[in-house]
Amino acid sequence: MTPESAIDPGRLAEALRGIVEPRFVIADSETAKPYECDGLAIIRQPPMLVVLPGSVGEVQAVARLCHRHGVPLVARGAGTGLSAGATPHPHGVVMSLARLDRIQEIDSAARTARVQPGVTNLAISQAAKPLGLYYAPDPSSQIACTIGGNVAENSGGVHCLKYGLTVHNLMAVELVTVEGTLLRLGGRGLDCAGYDMMALLTGSEGLLGIVVEVTVKLLPLPEIAQVVVAGYASLRQAGDAVQQMIAEGIIPAGLEMMDGLAIRAAEDFAHAGYPTEAAALLLCEVDGSVEEVADQLARVEAVMRRNDPLSLRVSSCEAERLLLWKGRKSAFPAVGRISPDYYCMDGTIPRRQLSNVLERIAVLSAEYGLAVANVFHAGDGNLHPLILFDAGKPGEVEKVEAFGGRILELCVEVGGCITGEHGVGLEKIRQMPIQFGDDEIIQFHAIKAAFDPGGTLNPGKGVPLLKQCQEYRALRGGRF
Repeated sequence: MTPESAIDPGRLAEALRGIVEPRFVIADSETAKPYECDGLAIIRQPPMLVVLPGSVGEVQAVARLCHRHGVPLVARGAGTGLSAGATPHPHGVVMSLARLDRIQEIDSAARTARVQPGVTNLAISQAAKPLGLYYAPDPSSQIACTIGGNVAENSGGVHCLKYGLTVHNLMAVELVTVEGTLLRLGGRGLDCAGYDMMALLTGSEGLLGIVVEVTVKLLPLPEIAQVVVAGYASLRQAGDAVQQMIAEGIIPAGLEMMDGLAIRAAEDFAHAGYPTEAAALLLCEVDGSVEEVADQLARVEAVMRRNDPLSLRVSSCEAERLLLWKGRKSAFPAVGRISPDYYCMDGTIPRRQLSNVLERIAVLSAEYGLAVANVFHAGDGNLHPLILFDAGKPGEVEKVEAFGGRILELCVEVGGCITGEHGVGLEKIRQMPIQFGDDEIIQFHAIKAAFDPGGTLNPGKGVPLLKQCQEYRALRGGRF
């Protein structure tokens, strides 16, 4: 039985209305339109049905219903993802977890927060702040992105260099399996017996289960934090400063880089005081005690000055620090003001390759005739090239996708990987055979089958079919 013939959409909608309040089942195409894509708007697919459960029990009941009828089920958070990971299946149900938005508990003694998946990333820190605590991972979209989506994509942020990705900041996860069973992975202890299933689930992009509760680690708010901003005449100078900083054992809270196009766009938007004449900008934040920060600042400034900056300044107060970060965190929407569309890539490379890869991206930019604004996590080599284009021009979407694919190939070529925090989704599935061989992909399918034998959870994402991998390698002339 194929999914599309398993149950009539009208009957399925009626069955869903028996589980959740009828107003939380969306069957008309106009109301469902916001769910046809995530942040990667160049890939769209209208959903057959959308359901918004309001409790874990309702999530389980929806999962059981879809499983019983072989209906594809795509779990969705806030839709801020950038890999088409939440794209609907044409004959499936989109399950939005937006209504599961309660902070269940903040334990100040254990320094943990237990939250539902629809709680926004920023809301956790806001709730913990009166207790002198905060949640460290901070994606640029933290005001909107939800913790369930962060777990699904293993999101990072500007402070992940020192404090780690989502996977490093989790204590426990509850998830609903494809059959509707509730599982709890991890716990309140520092370690658990058995396989590390929580790490396996984190970053699995909704292919293995549906996250319904997350327990995250909280950290004490640092006594002080300051940002050093340096402008350079070339990307290579900024890249060299990054390498030297890490080589000297300096691990800042955040270490970000922007190129000239991104600097000017962000400055026009946020008025953060960035040096618009610079070809590259480094933002380096250090945090901790007053004494620790003073020592680290001196070391960071010494490295930055060694590479002949055009300008260098240190934030003098908390308001100035936040303004400097506002410019960086506003860079994506700021670039949207100077181009009809942009395509945000995500790949990771060894830090020593930063200058080399950025220069090669510039060569590709000229080859494709498309401008690129680079905004990225320099400290851990996580690139975010923004390719500027106009979707209204015939053939331009195809050209930008081809350009993006070349960037991902370049990341693998220099010893990196095709994603750092955005996930694979549909966007990068053609590049998976570059990163992995047939044997690895077979193992990925075995893991998927162990959790989801029928392949109905977020189908078609993350892991390509082996036949597609072989066809891709043949197309690329066996280069990878």
